Amino acid sequence: MAKKSQEAMQNVVRVAETNLDGTKPVRAAIRSIKGISFMLANAISMKFDRPDAKLAELDEESIKRLESLITEPQKHGIPSWLLNRRKDPVTGKDFHITASTLDFTKSMDINEMKKKKSYRGVRHILNLPVRGQRTRGSFRKGKTVGVSKKKKG
Repeated sequence: MAKKSQEAMQNVVRVAETNLDGTKPVRAAIRSIKGISFMLANAISMKFDRPDAKLAELDEESIKRLESLITEPQKHGIPSWLLNRRKDPVTGKDFHITASTLDFTKSMDINEMKKKKSYRGVRHILNLPVRGQRTRGSFRKGKTVGVSKKKKG
């Protein structure tokens, strides 16, 4: 029993605040990290020296290099159009956010919009759709509105 749990522990690799499946190749495994898209995972695996190796087979140095590629892709020659935080409103710089930082940044952006009372902020406050969807039939809260039948008799 102890041997089986030890094997399972070897198959879980922690990269960028996320537990990843060590049985998958690098390209497929890093897609499980929040903030890593399909295209960015391909670009990172192309820059990584062993893209088809299983994640559990990598040594500590390779995992640190992979984590560096994930957290700072622009320093490794990955184009800025693949990053998820371009032209940051505060700094004006391009960078990439992953894992818990992504959730925190998103909530801070929404709170900033609410505080400014921008259109999108007001829509967030009222729990209405933010991105221009129609609201006549969707996003209703409570009882549905429809045609009522006349009672016979």
